[in-house]
Parts: sequence; structure tokens; C-alpha cells
Amino acid sequence: MLDGGARVSAIRITQHVTAGQPLSRAGMEEIQIADTGIDYLPWAQHASYAQRLARVTLLPGTLLTTQMTAMANEELIPGKARVGLALKPGQSPAELQRGQRVQIISLPRQDTGAHNSAVLAPSALVDAVSEPGTGGSSRLVNVIVDAALSPRIAAYASNGQIVLTYLPAAH
Repeated sequence: MLDGGARVSAIRITQHVTAGQPLSRAGMEEIQIADTGIDYLPWAQHASYAQRLARVTLLPGTLLTTQMTAMANEELIPGKARVGLALKPGQSPAELQRGQRVQIISLPRQDTGAHNSAVLAPSALVDAVSEPGTGGSSRLVNVIVDAALSPRIAAYASNGQIVLTYLPAAH
């Protein structure tokens, strides 16, 4: 039988975090709760969990458990691939960050006169983002996609025919 008077220190979320978004230390607080045997994450581990992504949408007041978080590289499993993209200004949102979900869209070649674009990946995870260089140079973005899509995405990217769109509510 559990001691109803025993208290433990746990992590409570203080800011809305959409699934796929990174957790932050600023979005966590320490709270004392009754030791009920539920596997809430102890406050002592808050710094390491601030490096993880939300697996589900977290609302303020949520007590954090291990199952609610994931490492970005946990999505890089068999059947997935990490693709590097060199994107010029205008090919990705300025505020793009690691952990966000994006749609990968192909652009038609300008020299063909075609106007068709296509969704190459409906929901890719941004794994890394470099700062744009000076003078309007490219920024590097790594995305995790289905392995079957990676050759086509890489081919379009090598020709500068890729655009990323941010999906704020994607899981």
C-alpha cells in the first residue's frame, strides 16, 4: 500500500507544446505531488527532457511522463531516411526550427514552362537547421522522411526545386 503522505518532485508543463515540437526548460516547472506510483518524470531529470520532442500535444498543467516525449532521432528508424536540403531564401519559413513538421513540395523547372507542383512528403520531421549564411546564401535543413521518398526528394533538392511549408498542428 502506498503512503498517502509521501510526496515526490515532478515536472509540470507550463506552456502549450504541439506534438513534434521541442520541450524547453522555460516551459517546465517543479511541482510536489503525492507518490501514487504513476511514472511521472522526476524534476531532477528536467534538463535532459528539455532536449526532447513532445510525442503528443502537451497542455499547460500536464504532468510529464516518459511516453509523452521522444528524441528526434527516434524517428530515424528502419524505413525512414535523413535527407539534407540546401535551401535558398524563400524556400523555407524563416522561423524553421528542429522538431517542427513540414510539408515538402516540388517546384516545376522554370525552363519548361510547367506550373505544376506536387507534395513529395506530407509530413516530414525537421531534424536540424543551420542559420542562413550572409548575402542570401543557402541554409542547410535535414528532414526525416519515408525512405521510399528520399531519392525523389534528393533529386528535386539537388536542382533547387524544393519548398518547405510549416505544419503547425501536424503530429
